[in-house]
Amino acid sequence: MKRILTGDRPTGPLHLGHYVGSLQSRVKLQREYEQYIMIADMQALTDNFENPQKITDNVCEVIKDYISIGIDPSQSTIFIQSQIPEITELTLYYLNLVTLGRLERNPTVKNEMNQKGFGESIPMGFLCYPVNQAADITIFKAECVPVGEDQLPMIEQTNEIVRKFNRIYNTECLKESQALIGKGGRLVGIDGQSKASKSLGNAIFLSDDTKTVKEKIFQMYTDPNHIQISDPGKVEGHVVFAYLDLFHQDTEELNALKEHYRRGGLGDVMLKNMLFKDLEDFLNPVREKRKSLSNDILWDILRDGTTKARKVAIETIEEVRDVVGFTYKSLK
Repeated sequence: MKRILTGDRPTGPLHLGHYVGSLQSRVKLQREYEQYIMIADMQALTDNFENPQKITDNVCEVIKDYISIGIDPSQSTIFIQSQIPEITELTLYYLNLVTLGRLERNPTVKNEMNQKGFGESIPMGFLCYPVNQAADITIFKAECVPVGEDQLPMIEQTNEIVRKFNRIYNTECLKESQALIGKGGRLVGIDGQSKASKSLGNAIFLSDDTKTVKEKIFQMYTDPNHIQISDPGKVEGHVVFAYLDLFHQDTEELNALKEHYRRGGLGDVMLKNMLFKDLEDFLNPVREKRKSLSNDILWDILRDGTTKARKVAIETIEEVRDVVGFTYKSLK
């Protein structure tokens, strides 16, 4: 089985956007690949360094979401990034192979820096996180990395580093990785303005209770010109329909509703109540599973996964030290 690496930053609980974009794919991928899932606490620290408790408090929330939606610890190795010090060592080797200009040209980083409004005060940890991400991927010799199209420059930069390292040290110990483009797509936020996001507060979380889910659904952006039920409505840009496309099981019924809405005579309240039922059908088993997971169970999973992951990382870093010349056999 080919090995893949994926993961999340533990800056908050996961939401339906995460499920649509990656989590549902991971449930399938764990049966087809040797899957490593990293809780990227060190990467989260790059823009949360003044509030590390936000990260540590959410580690268990993230893994609870993983298990609740069907990720199986017996099929997927779940581990914490900061507990694999070999990743940091490999990052330092890689930093010698990357220029400041190349990092600043990375379109993914440029976009994220603009979003976060760093201006001229860019933390070096944030600027260099593509190098750390390259170490994450290559320390486990991941052959495939599930990403969205916006993350393709990160895989490209990882492979640049691998080629340069192998050429300089005349080795083949590091592997290039292939991007595995997710088919789940991007889920719009309930405000209709952008993607569902923790930081923007426009997402429905996997851990939301029934009352909260209903409140968020009834806040969803619809067609502002659909004032009366009899008015013709626009389906495109209608957030409720965007969610129904993903969570309503009867495609023929949904297509008929769209046509009805376009010609008029169908109200938004009816659509929101339909979506509420669909999401409750989806989320109720997730909630029940979450309730059954104690912190002791979660930490056992993390302890076992991190132990297994570190064994792989140690093997890789020993190869890297050997080709660099840092084995120092006289010290052994």
